[in-house]
Amino acid sequence: MRLEQLLQQLGDQKTPPVERWNPDFCGDLNMQIRRNGDWFYEGTPIGRPALVKLFASVLKREGDDYFLVTPVEKVGLTVEATPFIAVTAERIEDTWIVTNNLGERQPLDADHPLDTQTDAQLPTMIWRRNLPARIHQNLMYQWQDWALEQGSLDEAGQLWLDSGGERFLLAQLPTD
Repeated sequence: MRLEQLLQQLGDQKTPPVERWNPDFCGDLNMQIRRNGDWFYEGTPIGRPALVKLFASVLKREGDDYFLVTPVEKVGLTVEATPFIAVTAERIEDTWIVTNNLGERQPLDADHPLDTQTDAQLPTMIWRRNLPARIHQNLMYQWQDWALEQGSLDEAGQLWLDSGGERFLLAQLPTD
């Protein structure tokens, strides 16, 4: 019951419906999300976590470009790697609940899948609305250790992680 309640709470988290907003492009802001997850405006760190969370709630991705959108305007910003970093995870029943650098939580499941194939240097999971979260190396090590302990290494040298009723490829290990 604990997992069901948590998933319900996570599903009830409200973010603005930016996927339905398509305002005119107003230009680029001198705003940047650095590789380490820090947000900057005109070269100065945005130090208020509540302000960063507000900006993150109206973040939208179109192709490889990122925008902050409202119903009436859309402005571009630079994202060095990914807008979020998945930093910790807790296994509840059969599901990993992942926490990002802003304190937001999502289950690792079919709606929030793990992708280790696109770029071997940047394993990611889809956080929300096609926005990726880079998997921090410490979390990846935690998952790899857990998967090895569970005997999730197959004869082809593939290491798998089970979560939320799905199976995700963690690594292709070299075979001798």
